[in-house]
Amino acid sequence: MSKIKNNLYFKIGGIVLIALLLLIPTGMIKSIIYEREQTQREAIDEVSEKWGGEQTLQGPVLTIPYTRYVKEVDKASGKETLVQITERLHVLPSKLDIQASVKPDRRHRGVYEIVVYNSVLHVSGEFTKLDFKDLETKGHIFKFNEATLNAGIDDLRGIEKQIDLNWEGKKLPFNPGVSNQDIFYSGINAKVNVSPTDDHLYRFSFDVELKGSQQLYFTPVGKETDVVLNSDWQTPKFDGAFLPDQHKTDKSGFKAHWNVLNLNRNYPQSWTGSAYKLRDSSFGVDLKLPVDNYQKSHRTIHYALLFIGLTFLVFFFIEIFQSSGIHPIQYILVGIALVVFYTLLLSISEHIQFNSAFLLSAMATVILISTYVRAILRSLKMSLFIAGLLSMLYIFIFVIIQLEDLALLIGSIGVFIILGLVMYFSRKIDWYNINQNNLEA
Repeated sequence: MSKIKNNLYFKIGGIVLIALLLLIPTGMIKSIIYEREQTQREAIDEVSEKWGGEQTLQGPVLTIPYTRYVKEVDKASGKETLVQITERLHVLPSKLDIQASVKPDRRHRGVYEIVVYNSVLHVSGEFTKLDFKDLETKGHIFKFNEATLNAGIDDLRGIEKQIDLNWEGKKLPFNPGVSNQDIFYSGINAKVNVSPTDDHLYRFSFDVELKGSQQLYFTPVGKETDVVLNSDWQTPKFDGAFLPDQHKTDKSGFKAHWNVLNLNRNYPQSWTGSAYKLRDSSFGVDLKLPVDNYQKSHRTIHYALLFIGLTFLVFFFIEIFQSSGIHPIQYILVGIALVVFYTLLLSISEHIQFNSAFLLSAMATVILISTYVRAILRSLKMSLFIAGLLSMLYIFIFVIIQLEDLALLIGSIGVFIILGLVMYFSRKIDWYNINQNNLEA
């Protein structure tokens, strides 16, 4: 039994086995992070259901129904008959201007923080003279008295006040819902006066007070679309199909400007039916929270095996160089302490900023392990050495999770340096003639 206990390969195998077994509770903590993240999403959805969800303003689009005749052949008799069908012509504005002001607010559901906002949108633009001669010669009969202006809004619960359309100087009320679902599934519509004999532009404007959560997007339906968006939110994330041409972000908030031409998107200024959808060309802003503690917790726990492995490796070298015996149970207790760090980090970061939570969790873990090392090795020098080593590792991981774009590069260089140090300090060890007393537990 003593020979097995003092066998070098048995010792190394036992340490590796303990390190691998500790990946089981580490995996369980990963599951807890996913669960808490899912709970956060549910909290966001719950608040959004009552306040208003992510919003995208699509349109407006002028829709004019028309009828035409098509031939149908009766399969039994072979006779041809003319059947009247109704289709819709969708026309996009030649110019679209949107002035948007967003006022964000933070709401809490339990320990979770959700960003909601109130926005005021001023939408204006114009349609050029409509030319229906080519279509009329093909037998299309337009129903101009049924023309509607449709604007897509994702979540109608976010509308604060009645919306009125200014169409050619006339005030027209918007109605809930869209007149058809060729382009939008949710939105508002207003009946407008359109005449094929008009030889002028159709100008329009309307104001929308819209509530939503986290995102506000727009679609560039104009032949030329200008969007100006401003807010006092300090950490915006501009996203979607287009980035702003100009933007400024400082302590007072942000202001962004987009200018999009019809040549920049993949649909024409007019079409019939449901040939095109507009959402793929949407762009706007995500009101991003400054800290995502769950994402950073995920990134931190990826280095759990590195932490455990390096700590155990140092303990093993201490056994060799200091002729000190460390029992497998003591390896297990130290490993568990390293794993508990992640539960501390996760739970504390839900109540305070992630960086502060990381500092508190790391300090608690370093103090716990270094104090335990002092007790089992009866050496202040070794205790301080372990405390310093763990502190350096935690600083290394902290730097990596802060540098998102350079994380792989810095991590690779760090691991390479650590490997070089291990090779340097173990270069003079005669692995075939290690004093067996050094491995006694």
